[in-house]
Amino acid sequence: MILSHDVSPDVSSDLPGNRHALVLLHSSVCDRRMWDPQWQGLADAGYRVIRCDFRGFGDTPIADAPYSDAQDVLALLDHLGVETAALIGASYGGKIAMDVAALRPDAVTALALLCSGASGHVAGDALMAFAARERELLATGDVEGAVELNVESWLGPEAGDEARELVRRMQRRAFEVQADAEVGPTDDEADLSRITAPCLVVSGGHDVEDFRRIADSVAARIPGARRLELPWAGHLPGLERPEETFELLTGFLRETAAVS
Repeated sequence: MILSHDVSPDVSSDLPGNRHALVLLHSSVCDRRMWDPQWQGLADAGYRVIRCDFRGFGDTPIADAPYSDAQDVLALLDHLGVETAALIGASYGGKIAMDVAALRPDAVTALALLCSGASGHVAGDALMAFAARERELLATGDVEGAVELNVESWLGPEAGDEARELVRRMQRRAFEVQADAEVGPTDDEADLSRITAPCLVVSGGHDVEDFRRIADSVAARIPGARRLELPWAGHLPGLERPEETFELLTGFLRETAAVS
C-alpha cells in the first residue's frame, strides 16, 4: 500500500541529489493536516516536503493484514524516488521516524523528534489513566467525549481555538476510520544505536511525564542527540506555537546541512 500523501514541488533542483527532501510524520492524535502551519513555509524554505497519513488516519484506509508503519514510509520514499531525506516526527510519528532512521541509516540526513513515543516504553499512571478513560468512552459510544478527552489531554495552554478545532477534526476522523479495524501495526523495535543522523529530541514542559522520560531515554540512546525542553509546550508544540516551532525546526535543519 502507498500511503495517502502530499509532496511539495522540488524548488531546490539546483542542489545535488535528494538531500533536501523532508518527511513529516504525524501524531496518532492527528493526521497529515497537523503540519498545515509549517507545510508551506518549509516548502518556501527550499525543501521538497512530503507528508503522509499512516494507515487508519486521514485519507489512508485501515489495513486487512499486519503491517509496519516504518516499512510503509520506506516504501513511500522508494515510490517517490527519494534516496535521502530529513525526518520530523511528532509523538507516534517520532517513534516511526526513529524506526526508519535505524532501519535505513544511510537514507536519513537529520532527525527531529517532537514529544516522541518509543518502543518498549512502560506507561506511567497518567498515560494509563488516559488510555483507560478513552477506552471507556469509546466502549459506551461516546465518540465526542473521547475526542474532547484527546483535545484536553494533548494540547497545552498555548493552543488556540483553531488548533483545538483542527485536532477535533483529525481525532474524530481517526476514530471513524479505525472503527472497524481488526489489525494494527507491528512494532519494529529498531536499534536506536544504529541511527547516524544528527538528532534533535524535544519535549514539552506541560506534556504528560511519560514523554519527558522518553525524551531523556531516547537522547541517551541515539549517538550525539541534542536534548531540548520547551517549557511552554504541551504534547503538540507545532500546533501550540506554530511559528516558534517552525523556527526551531528550520534552524536545526540549517545546522545539520552545514555539517553534512
